[in-house]
Amino acid sequence: MNRLNYAKVLTLLLIALFYVTAQAQAQTTDFSVEFEKFTLDNGLKVIFHKDYSDPVVAVALTFHVGSAHEKPGKTGFAHLFEHLLFFESENLGRGGLDAMSSRIGGSGANGSTSRDRTNYFQTVPNDALEKMIWAEADKLGFFINTVNEAVLEKEKQVVKNEKRQGVDNAPYGHTNYVIGKALYPEGHPYSWQVIGSLDDLQAATLDDVHQFYNDWYVPNNATLVIAGDFDSDQAREWIHHYFDEIPRGDDITLMEKMPVTLTETKRLFHEDNFARLPELRLTWPGVELYHDDAYPLQILTQLLTDGKTSPFYQVLVEEKELTSGVGMFSSNSELTGEIGLRVRAFPGIDLNLVNDAIQEAFAKFEQEGISDRDMERVKAGIETGFYNGLSSVLGKAFQLAQYTIFAGDPGYINEDIQKTLEVTAEDVMRVYEQYVKGKHYVATSFVPRGQEELVLAESQRAEVTIEEIVAGAEGEDFEMPEDVPFERTPSRIDRSVEPPYGETPQINIPEVWTSSLGNGLSLYGIETDELPLVQFNMQIQGGLLLDDPNKVGVANLVAAMMTRGTANRTAAELEEAINLLGASLNVRSGRQQITVTGNVLTRNYPALMDILAEIMLEPRWDEREFELAKQSVLSQIAQQTSNPNSIAGLRFNELLYGEGHILSNSELGTAESVASITIDDLKSWFEANISPNISTFHVAGAIGESDVISSLTTLSQRWENNGKVLPAVAMPEPPSESIVYFYDVPNASQSVLRIGYLAMPETDPDFYPASVMNYILGGGGFASRLTQELREGRGYTYGIGSGFSGSSIAGPFSISSGVRSNITLEAVDLIREILAEYPATFSDEDLENTQSFLIKSNARAFETLGAKLGILQTMSAYGWTEGYIREREEIVNSMTRAQIQDLAARYVDPNRMIYLIVGDAQTQMERLTELGFGEPRFLN
Repeated sequence: MNRLNYAKVLTLLLIALFYVTAQAQAQTTDFSVEFEKFTLDNGLKVIFHKDYSDPVVAVALTFHVGSAHEKPGKTGFAHLFEHLLFFESENLGRGGLDAMSSRIGGSGANGSTSRDRTNYFQTVPNDALEKMIWAEADKLGFFINTVNEAVLEKEKQVVKNEKRQGVDNAPYGHTNYVIGKALYPEGHPYSWQVIGSLDDLQAATLDDVHQFYNDWYVPNNATLVIAGDFDSDQAREWIHHYFDEIPRGDDITLMEKMPVTLTETKRLFHEDNFARLPELRLTWPGVELYHDDAYPLQILTQLLTDGKTSPFYQVLVEEKELTSGVGMFSSNSELTGEIGLRVRAFPGIDLNLVNDAIQEAFAKFEQEGISDRDMERVKAGIETGFYNGLSSVLGKAFQLAQYTIFAGDPGYINEDIQKTLEVTAEDVMRVYEQYVKGKHYVATSFVPRGQEELVLAESQRAEVTIEEIVAGAEGEDFEMPEDVPFERTPSRIDRSVEPPYGETPQINIPEVWTSSLGNGLSLYGIETDELPLVQFNMQIQGGLLLDDPNKVGVANLVAAMMTRGTANRTAAELEEAINLLGASLNVRSGRQQITVTGNVLTRNYPALMDILAEIMLEPRWDEREFELAKQSVLSQIAQQTSNPNSIAGLRFNELLYGEGHILSNSELGTAESVASITIDDLKSWFEANISPNISTFHVAGAIGESDVISSLTTLSQRWENNGKVLPAVAMPEPPSESIVYFYDVPNASQSVLRIGYLAMPETDPDFYPASVMNYILGGGGFASRLTQELREGRGYTYGIGSGFSGSSIAGPFSISSGVRSNITLEAVDLIREILAEYPATFSDEDLENTQSFLIKSNARAFETLGAKLGILQTMSAYGWTEGYIREREEIVNSMTRAQIQDLAARYVDPNRMIYLIVGDAQTQMERLTELGFGEPRFLN
């Protein structure tokens, strides 16, 4: 659990770095992550990693404490502290870390909590390194005295909102809770969730919080990693200056491993208010992090379920048609692990049929065994993932901390790789026999409310507590008081003054090359050789915009079919060819384009381009794959109908563009429109709309212009320009007055808000200045007005933001959030008030902070290959040169307070907006008349 859902990102990075293939060893035997390490007298471990690619540094402070270190009855404390440490410390002041992050052009201070550790991290321009070291020391040694009853109560409300958003108001949100209770015995540290019990949190006292901090948030339980472009001698001096006097805590004894054994198979079910598809999950006990069997178990799960040649795909997707996909994973934590299998079936499917098919797929795996080609396929993909995980300095910092804490040595990153390389097919079959075959497991059936008949036989109803939804906020509403006096911690140095900036970093905009092929395909590229990787995308204009309004969803199905076989390869053969290169090649349709994306090791780039040519020139149009693709889309549509966030996005577009406008639709289409689509519709759409003259190829990585052009020879010679001309798109007028709309999701524990109107295209001269104006309002993350007022000041929400999202055509200005149901009116009214007051209250200090962030953050703007592709896409979309970056800097530097106020008055007027609320109508809709915008219009 984390401040803004970075845990998913961290998990992907951990997986990517944790597993590397034998092919990687053969091709990159000299590769290693170099580092410097030392320990302060107080026990703080420090790791340095030097990377001179960009003038940025990542700073990560990790504590060896997570939910596993809590006690029954006092759960959720580790996650609560993740929140608390951002709010205030003695010398940063209330909201000081967020304000500083904004000024220095940082990525935004963030953090995450797992079962076993809590970390805090940010990437900043390297001239702010001393500021970050000062700030991290303030959190570690000069924080706890600022926590008072009001601060604690506010963060309790924020954590409650996080749980409502990610668990209570989400389809299948309670699954992990049910599994944890069944898999682990009572009292086991993994038997409760990271977010903890809300009853425990509500009962937490100030003394409880202080004790938890003093036990765990001490230097000898922390690791500080700095990665990037910096002077290590100077950084070492600063670390001693700011951290040395922070006292060491009591010695901490590491917890013993705590594997679990099930003596019986447990079957549980839950009727989910937000689910529309039945889901079956099977969970077996696994092994702890870095256990020798963790490596073959990870490979086993991928062999079983990943790709069209896997036994689970062949049985459950192709033969039985029960689902559009199967997922399996081996999750390893410090004390033990889990092996999980998930099948989200099509609507109305009996989960007993799914379970029978699972057993059949296991039997198929046992009968067919594991081929060398299977091992090569899985390992090749992991190799590319390894390099992707190292593409940012923050990714490197995460891993160095991970190995330091859980392996006892940051250098274990190189040993860890070798262990994966040594895995054999025999190892994989051995762990299958030892941990999965015939072993007891926990089975959970989550089905739509009222469909108990679909659950697995002999299942017992799981105990899940559902929060009661009430009309008002009695007992929960509060406002943060002004600064409360506290006793300052003595220090031998003056910590009250923020350190100065270092030497201003030199920001070098990457050199961009451009070209075009004879058929009209435009090319944009950036060459960089930090890692042996190439990333690319090809954008083909059109997408949803070119769909027939009577058959919406054709473009989406065209994109899905482009990777389901070519004239010379079946879908399985095509997928295998891509996987054997350790590459990814995906096609997705959006609202204004179809985009082909690729990621590949440089040495395999030419071969992937040959496959791309096949996809573009020789689509297979297989009838069987077409039916499978339609089933998958219909499944996605069914899931959208119950997810409050998906509902809000769909309904907001309908209100923005109006009935009949093509952009009022989902790119997926509707169940009715998809059912009516034929494969001939796809062929016709492809022939009419896939043309090089409306396409652009963007590429970044370890490859030069001449090699890129050479790799596209086949496309240049055979992909014919059909002269496609994109139609003009008529755009509706924005509302002249505000209207409130309500979509009812009974018993929703949160109200999802979408507020805004159709504004302007990115090519409008006011678009970028308006985006600058929005930074303090809602685009500045935790430093923004909306976040400071609704989250930090009132505890109404877990997150809120605003922004302009135009393209070549007008896009919306929108404010998005999820707020607890019982303060829906108060939250919307506060947003309206903030918008109304924004022009008059925008200050000179706000302008200075905006300018500082937008200029200094350019040091981070080009760090990753993805960021470089973003530059190329912006240039190609609007015909700009790379000089647009400097031009935008000039706009920022020249903006005045009066200009910001004028832009705010014109573009964020609360009296000319759409207010959409998706939530519990019975308790919340009637109250919204108090906004003064008339009676809410009921949408369903």
